[in-house]
Amino acid sequence: MSRRSLAWRTFSLVPLLLAGLLSACASSRSVTGPNVAATSRHPGITCAPFARALSGIEIYGDAADWWDAAAGRYERSSQPEIGAVLILRRSSRLNAGHAAVVSRVLGPRQVHVIQANWVPDELAEDQLAIDVSPRNDWSAVRMWWPPTNTLGIRVYPAYGFILPPGPTTHDALRRNARPAARLALQARYLRTPSRARSYGG
Repeated sequence: MSRRSLAWRTFSLVPLLLAGLLSACASSRSVTGPNVAATSRHPGITCAPFARALSGIEIYGDAADWWDAAAGRYERSSQPEIGAVLILRRSSRLNAGHAAVVSRVLGPRQVHVIQANWVPDELAEDQLAIDVSPRNDWSAVRMWWPPTNTLGIRVYPAYGFILPPGPTTHDALRRNARPAARLALQARYLRTPSRARSYGG
């Protein structure tokens, strides 16, 4: 084979190689974002009953009311812990607050959470939440927003964390997340707690 024909053959392969590289980049991009390990549909699920089922914290009512209800019953903290429940306050977008279970502590100002109904009717596992409060006390947070595959731009006021009744692990929480979602949905037919709707982002 001549040097000229070899050069031409190599040149003709360049578009194919580029196409392959581009398709590899596209296929490696997560549909749900790098901070969400899994999402699943559970129509009718709400955040508070799910957080109760997964965390073992036996508090009922709207998520925003959990903070006061936990006084004297569960330890509360401004620092995250695996299995703790992050409680967001009522706001114009969260008329009943929000509850999310900490699944990983990435650092003093970053955690992953497992939560229900941040995106309506969905369960999200290992989703990023960050502290943006001036005092580093988790009184203001931003949450990952799967529909746009980015960290949400809104800042939500928060109370802090209700600590779990006992120690747990990330693996245990992930393993129990979907059973807890089913349990939370079943509980709707046994009692009628307030529907804690969430609209994140």
